[in-house]
Amino acid sequence: MADWSSGQRPFIIGHRGASAAAPENTLAAFALAQAQGADGIEFDVQLSADGWPVVIHDGKLDRTTSGQGRVQQFTLAQLQAFDAGEGQSIPTLDEVFETLGPHFLYNVELKTAALRDTGLAAAVAYRIQSHGVARQTVVSSFNPLAVRYARRHLTQSTWVAHLSYKSSLQFLQSLIPAQAVHPHYRMVDANYMAWAGKNGWRVNVWTVDDPAEARRLADLGVNAIITNQPKLLREALLHHES
Repeated sequence: MADWSSGQRPFIIGHRGASAAAPENTLAAFALAQAQGADGIEFDVQLSADGWPVVIHDGKLDRTTSGQGRVQQFTLAQLQAFDAGEGQSIPTLDEVFETLGPHFLYNVELKTAALRDTGLAAAVAYRIQSHGVARQTVVSSFNPLAVRYARRHLTQSTWVAHLSYKSSLQFLQSLIPAQAVHPHYRMVDANYMAWAGKNGWRVNVWTVDDPAEARRLADLGVNAIITNQPKLLREALLHHES
């Protein structure tokens, strides 16, 4: 069974699922990514008003659903009454794990800017253990404190990762233990890979839809490539390897 520590070639991870072809962060997009040969999926989790971890990127509902207002103002039942695109509903974290199963990789991004522990990390950690996907899941965030809280609640079998889009955050990341870094792909060159290697971190890059860029990153030795188009990049890298 594959986990985040295995793999000789870069894993292909569907960004919010196969989001170029299906509504992002929906079960349809996740199932399509799996059907297209992705090794796993990346998605965003927040808490509903009644404490359920739900899968949606924005803090507000307006862009991706038929609802309006902030996600955390609504209960799970209210959130799932909105259309998240093509008749899909906003899924819970439980539904994602139940639908796709334990033989798949998951990158759960904690969407929170809070300085305190809001309970999101604990709720996610509980679901990861309940569904038996501890080694198949990495929990990430742009918020270093959220990464710290995640590490506190998760077992050691589940990795945590720092998300970043600029190099100025590297020093802060080095202060909070993690097993991986998730940089924007434009940050990644030979020097970046050497820095990550010195810290013992896996490098999982986002978000890459250009086959030539994917080949460049594969040659540098990145461990995973997060993409909106899993099928396109899977084929590009298979041809590159051959």
